[in-house]
Amino acid sequence: RDGSAFWCEVLIAPVRDERGRVTHFLGVQRDVSDRRRAAEEVERINRELTSSNAELEQFAYVASHDLQQPLRTVTSFLQLLQRHLGNKLDDDGREFIGFAVDGAKRMQELIVDLLEYSRITRSGHAFQAVSTAQLVAETKQDLHQAIIEAGATIDTPELPDVFGDPGQLRRVFENLIGNAIKYRASDRSPEIRVTVQELNHFWQFCIADNGIGIPREDLDRVFLIFQRLHSREDYPGNGIGLAICRKIIERHGGRIWADSEPGQGSRFYFTLPDVERRAS
Repeated sequence: RDGSAFWCEVLIAPVRDERGRVTHFLGVQRDVSDRRRAAEEVERINRELTSSNAELEQFAYVASHDLQQPLRTVTSFLQLLQRHLGNKLDDDGREFIGFAVDGAKRMQELIVDLLEYSRITRSGHAFQAVSTAQLVAETKQDLHQAIIEAGATIDTPELPDVFGDPGQLRRVFENLIGNAIKYRASDRSPEIRVTVQELNHFWQFCIADNGIGIPREDLDRVFLIFQRLHSREDYPGNGIGLAICRKIIERHGGRIWADSEPGQGSRFYFTLPDVERRAS
């Protein structure tokens, strides 16, 4: 009315008589300026988040990559000092150098893990049809020794094909099945079951175990990078495996979550797109 432009939505439908002939058209016009502005704001925020995430990934990659060389130098010279002065040091001196060497090695492991975490979206391969049955079979082969030592049993049904990065998805199955073996109860052998159900163009997988379980208040925290619920003396590792799983699943457009209680085992769920979604 005042001559300014605005966004509108127009719907036009034919009106027919009793013989089905179009006699006229009915049009409805709706002002959607507010909705359009809200959509543009969401789009702007998404662009900023995408840019911010890319910058953070680049920073993590560069920082972890550039930190490795000076840390290798520190570790090497500490080990040389340890060998050179080994007989001249008292028990305290040897213990202090041992702490320093172990700390440097630990830092190097964390940097390698951080570098791997930052590479998930940077160096992922193109998506393709992937046989999850084959991924689980390969995972069992990779974990063969751990399965034998723990006396674990792994029950798997007929598994579907999904659409994704085969190398990264194999890492998801290795981490989750490997954790089910690692965090086993002391009074029983690990029993692991993989199940799957179809869910609106996605497959929902569940990897369930009878292990030590997770307190409910920690179910979200276990997916954060470098978060641990147990000491390294009890269970080795850096607390990055589940964070990597979450980042891989999110890259595939799915989600991952857990359900558990202490002493009652754990169930890790995740969704992956089926092959029919490859064109979307």
